[in-house]
Order: sequence, then structure tokens, then C-alpha cells
Amino acid sequence: MRDVIDGPLPDIAVRFSKFLADIWPHTALVIFTRECTGRPRKVSGDPAVVERVTIAELDALRTRMTEGTPFDDQTVVAGSKRKVWALLDATGTLLLVLPKPRQQIREVPLVAGAFGVVAVSIRHQVAQASPAYLAESRAASSERARTIVELTDLHAATLESILSTLRSNDLDDRRSRITASETASSALITLRSAGESDRILAEEAVTTAFARLQGELRPLLQHRPVRVDYVDPPVDGRALPGEVASAARAVVRSAVLAFATQSTLERIRIAWDCDGSNLLVEVRDDAEGALDTDTLVRQLSGRVHTLGGRIDVESVDGWGSRVAVAIPLDVPAARPDEQQLADLNPRELEVLGHLATGKRNKAIADSLGISESTVKFHVAGVLKKLGVASRGEAGAIALEAGVRADTTGRH
Repeated sequence: MRDVIDGPLPDIAVRFSKFLADIWPHTALVIFTRECTGRPRKVSGDPAVVERVTIAELDALRTRMTEGTPFDDQTVVAGSKRKVWALLDATGTLLLVLPKPRQQIREVPLVAGAFGVVAVSIRHQVAQASPAYLAESRAASSERARTIVELTDLHAATLESILSTLRSNDLDDRRSRITASETASSALITLRSAGESDRILAEEAVTTAFARLQGELRPLLQHRPVRVDYVDPPVDGRALPGEVASAARAVVRSAVLAFATQSTLERIRIAWDCDGSNLLVEVRDDAEGALDTDTLVRQLSGRVHTLGGRIDVESVDGWGSRVAVAIPLDVPAARPDEQQLADLNPRELEVLGHLATGKRNKAIADSLGISESTVKFHVAGVLKKLGVASRGEAGAIALEAGVRADTTGRH
């Protein structure tokens, strides 16, 4: 199981599929979780299945299931009714596999236990909101949203043309025209609702995200004599992209834990607000102002800068400390180099960050705890995806895009 959970989050289904290969022989595997807003589906196996399975199909199956009770039956997957095995974890994460022919489901407690570890690992990695995870999530969210908009516009234009033609008085068959108009109208409504469904899955209401933050802070502070004042965000504030909500909660948690190291701390004030374009986060305390601001900035800046945000940390003797963060709610227009960076996986981003500092392969290997040959493999992948011929060119792209060794992180 260590090999399954130790690695980039986007590939966790591939690693878990290998783990289950002899226990639950299968041709395709899907892990579905709302924890990851950018890529809620982690997949491995038959492309004809994993590339066509929809969130709606997975959601429909999940609503029919009971936690811990295996599903061994037929359901619609990738547009067709298929025999599947499935498990629902206590975290709400769904495991679905397509068993190989003539296989019987077995070892359910073992698979359920292993999948529970995977589900908790996913939740933990999302909650930590590492810069690598945030970058991957934002890139995935942006790509999916753009694809949906393009498809919606294309098919909406087609259906609107059909409706215009069918409504023409030049057509004589009234009944056919009415039937066709109703069919096309229904299809148009369904198509346009796809974008709304995706938005619901990919975003959190700002008030819900703030309430989750309070729940996460409660166990951290329950044994400390500290009063926490919460200033709620506006109820009509814009919904937050999932990666923004995750990053904001992680920033506040880190700031609160840093503040709590001060012996004179008695009170913390946490406020979230929205100005229409940014989530504004502020954390203040009433301690002696002895905070190590440089360390806290280094700790927080990776997450904030990955999402194009701004951070300000100040600590004044006798007056206390303050952390202020602004995170854009919209993905900025990508420059060509940013489009290329979006193709890099989390490990390649880590390697690129070290290339930006001029490190050689051995130094990178020592920093990341991997072999020098593995680093060489990743460097080759980075150069190919960025379309450059040298490490220096790759490093220059990284510097321009703000990628640094201290702003990338392992899952």
C-alpha cells in the first residue's frame, strides 16, 4: 500500500489498479471523489470505458449504494449497461471496477480496507493543498471548463439553427414540426444544464467553505486557551473554485498554528471576504508580535503564488501579527509558457523548479529523494513537453512563470 499512496495524486488510480490486479481482476478502474474538484475521476484501464464514463453516471451509482456494502450488479457506465463491482467509503469516495469475464467478487474486507487507506490519502493530500496539487487542479478545472464551454456553444448553435428551421412557416407538417421542436428544445435545455452541473461539482459556496474551515480548526485549538472570532464572508459572495477553497483553508490552518506558538496568545480573528474578483483572507492575533514572519511567508507563499495570489505577513512588537491573502477567483489568461506548464505532471514541476535554480541532476535527486536516473528521465520529459532543447531554456520558462524549487512540493 505504501507504493499506492506514495506518488502523484493524479496517478493514484493506476497504482491502486496494479495493487488490485490479482485480488479483483479487472479491465478498468475508476475512483470518484468530490474532494478533487479539478479531476474528480481518477482512472486506469480500458480507454473505451475510462475516457467515456461520466460524473453523472458515477453520481447515480453512488446514490444507490450504502457505505461498506459491495455492489455486484449491472449499471450504466460509459453509456452502456455493464457488470461492475463497486465500494463506497466512509469519506464518500467511490471505487468502481469492471471485472474480467467469469470472475467472482471476493476478499471484500481486504479491498474495502485498502480502498479506505486510498480514500483517506486523497482527502489528506487535498487538505494539505500542496502547490503541485493546486497547480494540477487549477489546470484541470480550466481545461474542463473551457472544453464544456466550447462544446456547449457548438451544440447550442446547432440546436438553435434546428429550432429556427423547424419554427419556419414554410414547413407544412405541423405535427412533425411540433414534435421535432419539443425534442430539440429538450436537448438544448439538457445541454446547457451540463455546464451548470459541472460548476456545482467544481465549486464550493463561500459560506460552506468557511464553515468547513471552522470545523477543521476546532480540533487544532480545542486544548488551547485561545478565543477565535470568525467574521463570516457575505452569503451572496461568489462561489469559490475548489482549489481556491482548499488553498485558503490550508493557509489559515498554517497561520493559526504559527500564531499558536506564541505564549501570550489569547485571541485570533479570522475573516473571509470577497471583492468580486478575489477571495480576501485575513488572520490577526493579539500576541506579543514575536512571529517568525520569514518562515511563515516561505510556508504560505507556495500555495498562494501557485494560484496567482498575493500575501502580506507582518508582526509588530507589542501589537500582534497579521496575515493577509488575496486569491483570484478566476484563472488568469494563460501565456504560451503557462499552457506548456499545464502539461507537466507534479513531479516534472518539482524538477523544473530545481532547474530554475541551476541545480544538476545529482543535487536534484538528493533534494527530492529519488535516483539520479529518475531525475534524468523527468528532465527529458520536461524538455520535450516545453519544446526546448536545453536545461537553461526550461529554467528561463520556469523563472518567468514563477516556478521555484521552494514553491513546488511532494504529495
